Amino acid sequence: MRVVTTESTSLTSALQSRIAKEIAAVGGWLPFDRFMELALYAPGLGYYANETAKFGAMPESGSDFVTAPEISPIFGQLVASQLREALQKTNTNEIWEFGAGTGALALQILDEMALLGTLPERYTIVDLSGTLRARQKQALTKYEHVVRWVDALPDSMEGVIIGNEVLDAMPVQLLQRTKGQWHERGVVMSGDEFAWEDRPTELRAPVDIGGPQDYLTEIHPQGEAFIRTLGERLTRGAAFFIDYGFGESEYYHEQRHMGTVVCHYQHQVDSDPLVLVGLKDITAHVNFTGTAVAAQDAGFDVLGYTNQAYFLINCGLAPKLDAANLKARSMASKLVMEHEMGELFKVIALCKGVEPWRPLGFVQGDRTHRL
Repeated sequence: MRVVTTESTSLTSALQSRIAKEIAAVGGWLPFDRFMELALYAPGLGYYANETAKFGAMPESGSDFVTAPEISPIFGQLVASQLREALQKTNTNEIWEFGAGTGALALQILDEMALLGTLPERYTIVDLSGTLRARQKQALTKYEHVVRWVDALPDSMEGVIIGNEVLDAMPVQLLQRTKGQWHERGVVMSGDEFAWEDRPTELRAPVDIGGPQDYLTEIHPQGEAFIRTLGERLTRGAAFFIDYGFGESEYYHEQRHMGTVVCHYQHQVDSDPLVLVGLKDITAHVNFTGTAVAAQDAGFDVLGYTNQAYFLINCGLAPKLDAANLKARSMASKLVMEHEMGELFKVIALCKGVEPWRPLGFVQGDRTHRL
């Protein structure tokens, strides 16, 4: 049995009331991407905007999931190697991190760069969550002369962008094919509870999906719009996004008929975003082909695409493991094992305003041709 505190119940009730009012205001049906946006980001109430714990290795900490930087500091050290090379290739001296979580990745990157005497002039964190920003500031106290926080992008920017598990938290639209007819899935009220309702739509997945069976999937207009916005603002630099997902042919395979939206709560995974709203994470896998196309449309060059295992190995994992103790090696191995994070997580590299090059993390195992 899960225990939900009175405080958490109050938070869920307040957020549910907020969403219910919006459903009523728009005529009784809210598209899922707007529901997901409110559930995650409604000021003070949404999952990433409230004060509940989120990141941690064990549920006893009150957390819901763990990310690579919490698993092993070696992750951030290797990412630092790639960012250092990218800063040199782009002749820039600022790192931009989106969705910095607890600040663990930023700390690992800055520690590694400080050790090598290559600290950037500035490390800018873009994060809308006030509670997470407070944790980040506490974690990064020793780099307060380098780190700054912003909640909006400037009209023009230069530097190297890093985003770890950012694209998966972008709201998605749900498409449901039932008896050959496509519908958009939205949320309605059924008494005091949220419920699904599908409405016929002209929206379609970017590729034809075979098979006669009913089929649920997602499209990613907000995530792709985010990439296009970066392309409009970034005049010179590079970007690296690490997330779980697939290329388009695998994403929309006819056998993937239940979609990819999942929720994380107390280190358990479920597929019902309509309950415990505000208390659990809601994510969808990334369509990396859509990301690459949006990037190219925005003036980026795609430098590489590979899985996390290849990326970390290329960035120098082996000598890091050789220097680590047994426990540290065991934890770091989760980052590259196929049944852990090594294959499901992918890395895409982009650049703009500079001559394209083959980045360190993609010298072997590049899969750009499969996007």
